[in-house]
Amino acid sequence: MTKINIYSILKPSKDEFDSIMKEFIKMSSKYAKVEFHYVFNKTISKAQTIGEKESQLAYSEAYEPLLKGYNIALDVLGKRVDTFAFSKLIEGRNEINYFIGGAFGFERDFLKKCDSIISLSDLTMAHKVANVMLAEQIYRALSIQNNHPYHK
Repeated sequence: MTKINIYSILKPSKDEFDSIMKEFIKMSSKYAKVEFHYVFNKTISKAQTIGEKESQLAYSEAYEPLLKGYNIALDVLGKRVDTFAFSKLIEGRNEINYFIGGAFGFERDFLKKCDSIISLSDLTMAHKVANVMLAEQIYRALSIQNNHPYHK
C-alpha cells in the first residue's frame, strides 16, 4: 500500500479544518496510508521573528531529514497541474512526501532536492486551507487511479 506523508509548517489544532482533513484521510485509507505531520519547533518559531532567510533555513533543516521516497514541494513558483497530472505524479509510487512551506516559503536549495515542485493555486491561502485542498486532491487522485466515480 502506498504511503503518503503531508508535512506542514504549522502548529497542530483541533478545528473544522482538522475534521475535514481526517475525513479525506479516512476516505483515502482504502487506497493508501495518508498521514499529516505538523512540523513546528522552537527554531522555526524564533526564525520567523527574525526574517525570511532565517525562516527558510529553519524550514529546510526541519524537512531535509524527511526527504525519502518521492518528494513533492508545494510552492507558489511550482508547476501548475490539473487533477489528472496530479494523479500521474503519485501513480505507482511506494512512498510520497508532500512538503508545505512556512510563511516565508522555501529556500531554492531545498526545492532542488525535491523530485517535483507544484503549485495548488496562484492564490495565497492559509496553511489549513492548503492542507484541506491537498487532502482532497490526494483522495481525488487515488479515486482516479482506482476507477472510483468520486472524480467525475
